[in-house]
Amino acid sequence: EGETWKAGLKKTASSPFRVVPFFDPAPWGGQWMKEVCDLDKTQANFGWCFDCVPEENSLYLNISGTLFEMPSNNLIFYQPREVLGEPVEARFGENFPIRFDFLDTMGGGNLSLQVHPTTQYIRDTFGMAYTQDESYYILDAEDDAVVYLGLKEGIQKDEMIQDLRKANQGEMSFDAEKYINKFPAKKHDHFLIPAGTCHCSGSNAMVLEISATPYIFTFKLWDWDRLGLDGRPRPVHIEHGKEVIQWDRTTPWVEKNLVNAIYEVSRGEHYVEEHTGLHELEFIETRRYWMDDVTHHTTDDGVHMLNLVEGREAVIESPTNAFAPFVVHYAETFIIPASVGEYTIRPYGESQGKKIGVLKAYVRKFS
Repeated sequence: EGETWKAGLKKTASSPFRVVPFFDPAPWGGQWMKEVCDLDKTQANFGWCFDCVPEENSLYLNISGTLFEMPSNNLIFYQPREVLGEPVEARFGENFPIRFDFLDTMGGGNLSLQVHPTTQYIRDTFGMAYTQDESYYILDAEDDAVVYLGLKEGIQKDEMIQDLRKANQGEMSFDAEKYINKFPAKKHDHFLIPAGTCHCSGSNAMVLEISATPYIFTFKLWDWDRLGLDGRPRPVHIEHGKEVIQWDRTTPWVEKNLVNAIYEVSRGEHYVEEHTGLHELEFIETRRYWMDDVTHHTTDDGVHMLNLVEGREAVIESPTNAFAPFVVHYAETFIIPASVGEYTIRPYGESQGKKIGVLKAYVRKFS
């Protein structure tokens, strides 16, 4: 009944929750998620996972033992202020502004070389209010993993665009390493990618992508001479891309601003809090917590999105017993609605007494 449905949404908006993850194969897909997330072993690969994209994922309600599935956006439309918090709702309306997804290239190939539109361009061209700033958090990596990020010094804009056009017409292969920086990528590294920055993950990396959610505005520039899963060339968007590439984001600036800009914020007997990004051009703030005992957090009237990046299990609890203890497992993303206020995180189950790592993202407040 309608009242039961509304009651379920209200309860969800006042406690930690997860949305239903969506997994999909990709031309560059890998094998990590198949093992760690216990997916169908008969599939060739899994490249994508929308682990927490409320505008794309679904939500389960358990109604007297029956699972009722619906778009998770229903929750945002019905309880926007309770989930997002008043400052975030005032800025983004009934849009959930942060998304966490996985990009698995372990045993796979490079992602397509790409760039996201600047805010002015996405407004003028597509009528969107904000753009897709993002970052790559490396959940896991082989020794040869890399991230392509930003431009090299001294390149010629016209020459690069001409080479991209020729490559996508089949006249040549694009020499990405001539134009794009390539940085080694290790587990727990964090690469920041403000809009307008050329980028992609190389093979043998497991990426937790943290980004804004203006839908699917990705301009592909080069796809490494490969075909899509349908056997046809994947679309590229060089003419859009050339209008938004920030040509001054070259090696020194990228190394200083975008590669592992991590520093300690605070430290206690049982925890360390680190600032891991994002760049000042981006509205998403991220913090990483290492802990071997309980840590205390407050939403400060803004929604929090978190992922257990190290450790088997953790439990989220209310100091006032306002919601039931919520258990999360390795690599799972979960949401803490703004209305929750105070909450704690601590190692749980097999991780009790051991160090775990949690990555938190939230909308940065205006100073």
